[in-house]
Amino acid sequence: MRRFSLPPIPALLLSMLSIQAGAAYAKTLFPLIGPLGTTGLRVGLAAAILMLIFRPNLRLLTRADWQAVVPYGAVLGLMNLTYYLSLERLPLAIAVTLEFLGPLLLAAALSRRALDFLWVALAGAGIFLISPHGTGTAGALDPIGVTLALVAGGFWAAYILLGGAVGRRLPGTAGVAVGMLVAAAVCVPMGVAQAGTALLAPGVLLTGLTVAALSSALPYSLEMRALRLVPPRVFGVMMSVEPAMGAVCGLLFLGEALAGLQWLAIACVILASAGINLTTPRPPPVAEPVN
Repeated sequence: MRRFSLPPIPALLLSMLSIQAGAAYAKTLFPLIGPLGTTGLRVGLAAAILMLIFRPNLRLLTRADWQAVVPYGAVLGLMNLTYYLSLERLPLAIAVTLEFLGPLLLAAALSRRALDFLWVALAGAGIFLISPHGTGTAGALDPIGVTLALVAGGFWAAYILLGGAVGRRLPGTAGVAVGMLVAAAVCVPMGVAQAGTALLAPGVLLTGLTVAALSSALPYSLEMRALRLVPPRVFGVMMSVEPAMGAVCGLLFLGEALAGLQWLAIACVILASAGINLTTPRPPPVAEPVN
């Protein structure tokens, strides 16, 4: 029987929606265990889930495999840590908008056609409109939060490049499972240092399991497949939908409303995302590796 799998573009959209819903839900844990505790709990549980489900044989990994997956996992962990730290100080939509500058600049750097710069410019206009500078509220932003979100964006760009290499090298979902295990080695000690035994409270663990499934286990598995099937620059500009997902989830789950101009910004980034996919030639099919 042939295994069902989503095409790369729907997989990316579902991944982004899941990540932002999980991030909104995770903010409810901040008063209990802090952003580092939340990150450690989320990534640690996600690593456990992925290892139990996919059961990658670590003994089969070569030295070259580890050389690819360790940097990927470390960047994955640092991206999560800095992003959650920024969420403590910024609204969800603003944090993800600032974080998106990393993959947006990566898309521009990797572009090879003049038309691609037009779509990147449109996405950039959307970023400007949705940002505090575009709406006149820049003075209310926490500068540390802004810096953390921008650093997370840099790690996000590195994740795109490193994840593509891991996805092409390791079969199936082994790369994301082992990468999440490495990320847990980075995040869990910091989470324990901040939250201690509060991480083991039943309510916290249950919420953490939900966040892990929404924010890590499901989306990173979907992204790993997409990274093997689309060029990095297309992946990067597709991420322009992320601020829209963050805005919607922030409104629904956290009551973080946006102004009309910011919704116009969302339309800009969605149009840019659609444009890059409509005008970029479809990549050649890549055979699904056998597990």
